[in-house]
Amino acid sequence: MRAPIGHFDTAMPAPDCLDELTRPVADAVRDWRGSVPADRIVYVDTDPQWADTAVFVEHYGRELLEQSANCVVVAGKRGGESTLAACVVLSTTRVDVNGVVRRRLGARKASFASMETATGETGMEYGGVTPIGLPDGWPVLVDSAVVDLPYVLVGSGRRRGKLLVPGKAFAELPGAVVLEGLGVA
Repeated sequence: MRAPIGHFDTAMPAPDCLDELTRPVADAVRDWRGSVPADRIVYVDTDPQWADTAVFVEHYGRELLEQSANCVVVAGKRGGESTLAACVVLSTTRVDVNGVVRRRLGARKASFASMETATGETGMEYGGVTPIGLPDGWPVLVDSAVVDLPYVLVGSGRRRGKLLVPGKAFAELPGAVVLEGLGVA
């Protein structure tokens, strides 16, 4: 199969390669619901040595810079309560943690979750966190620019490999809220 974006040697429908994904991601693909069929989610094999964005796009396709998204875990705190959420923004932007995220979570303070929290709570590897397969009940805040793209490159739950996901599928993830201005230049 040829990847819908980028230049990858190995590309296959994600349901056909569940063993390449972490358990929570594989479970989410296996139980996929929504208007986008699960086989339109494509797994591409990538080498972790080329994980740095500049090297990655040089190797797999410069157009990927504008078609990639980052998924970061944030913690919103109010009083003694802490809420974890995932934020999905284009890789050319940064998450507006202290504005959009803090207000959306109703938090007094919001910050990026520690690596230990992000990996421990998601069951995914650091640098590979994806919005597919997050814990039940988590808000998934998605920048509207991500949803507007035909395909978006995101993590696969591991440092090796990525997922190519139709943009509109992000709006249908459990707990998803599409927000204008979540990603800022």
